[in-house]
Amino acid sequence: MHARSLVVPAIATAVAAGYWVTSLQAQAPSKAGPAAPSANFDQLIDRNSATMLGEGRQIFRYDTFGSEAFWGDALRLHEAIMGQGLGGVGAGVTPRQALQLGLKVDATALPPAVVEGIKNGTVSLDKPETTVELLKLNAVVGVTGIFDRDKQKMRSMGIQCALCHSTVDDSFSAGIGRRLDGWPNRDLNVGAIVATAPSLKPFVDLLGVDEAAVRTVLKSWGPGKYDAELDQDGKAMRPDGKSAATLLPAAFGLAGVNLHTYTGWGSVPYWNAYVANTQMHGQGTFFDPRLKNSQQFPVAVKGSFHDVRGKPDLISSKLAALHYYQLSIPAPKPPAGSFDASAAARGKAVFEGKARCASCHVPPLFTEPGWGMHTPEEMGIDDFQANRSPDKRYRTTPLRGLFTRMKGGFYHDGRFADLSAVVAHYEKTLALPLTAAEKADLIEYLKSL
Repeated sequence: MHARSLVVPAIATAVAAGYWVTSLQAQAPSKAGPAAPSANFDQLIDRNSATMLGEGRQIFRYDTFGSEAFWGDALRLHEAIMGQGLGGVGAGVTPRQALQLGLKVDATALPPAVVEGIKNGTVSLDKPETTVELLKLNAVVGVTGIFDRDKQKMRSMGIQCALCHSTVDDSFSAGIGRRLDGWPNRDLNVGAIVATAPSLKPFVDLLGVDEAAVRTVLKSWGPGKYDAELDQDGKAMRPDGKSAATLLPAAFGLAGVNLHTYTGWGSVPYWNAYVANTQMHGQGTFFDPRLKNSQQFPVAVKGSFHDVRGKPDLISSKLAALHYYQLSIPAPKPPAGSFDASAAARGKAVFEGKARCASCHVPPLFTEPGWGMHTPEEMGIDDFQANRSPDKRYRTTPLRGLFTRMKGGFYHDGRFADLSAVVAHYEKTLALPLTAAEKADLIEYLKSL
């Protein structure tokens, strides 16, 4: 009786233990990890990559973000393009005049008949009607005409990223060719184009000056320059009396680069949102409480640009793909024969050694990984442009593809006419003991990047 009474609890205990072991095994995570998705995840990544690249290219080249409400509906810039003969105002803008203003034409968008007509002169480049036809073909880089359903009359117009940050290879003729996305258009006279608008009332109301003053400021920018802070701080001129506009930056070679523009401001997607909302005047969302500073950014406070909430939002959903495409654009390599290869090889040693360039322009990014910002004192220049940004510093600009930026000078405002002037500046600022031969080799290396 006593033995049997011991056996029964023992069996019960064993059964219970087996139950708990089985239960715990069932609940324990599998060593094999989570179940694989129905499709190989690498394939999903590849498909996402292809989708983002295609969508980003389309956005960069053709998306107006709803900016036609500003450039067309408010400024009526399309009316100046059409001219009085087509229902607009003034003489209109011919293709030849548009090309002289730095606008570019995508040759791949032209039908064979138009190409042949331009060649043999039956399609005139001296009539506004031809400009309108080019807009109908979506052939003007960075500009979209908005037409009535029957395509007979242009009723508005908008702009794209490509307006300032693309050019063409001139493969057909000067200003007409295949697109070169990411290349800064240093021929584009943005200010002169905007100054032709029949109405500048949005700028007049925002800046608190008359229309004549606005046109004077716009015309002071010149080719390849734009002032992206004017509608934040209202400073149209530098202390020396020259325009406060800065050179259009490259939008290529940005993979691995943190800050986008000359004075930092923010990352590449930050700058995309900033420009799309506050400069292109699209319709979306932008938030930066740093702009709510009436001492530094009085115009931004007046316009509530620190917290933009456009409805419907036509920008935010496109920022990811736009960013992806920009990061996919490589810095172009300089054409063969544009530099002395032997001298460039020697110049590389100077760049990384005696000249100390690589301490900031760190290869292969040629900017500092991280927060590549420097005080005006470190740069050896004035603080005007730096003080227009939230952090009041200058960014280390990436150097690859430097040959695309030869036009207009160097530094943010083009103050140094050529590379020899840049080298001379740093030779003095950093007290560099460079020989004439070393400086010449260094310049050839910079041309080779």
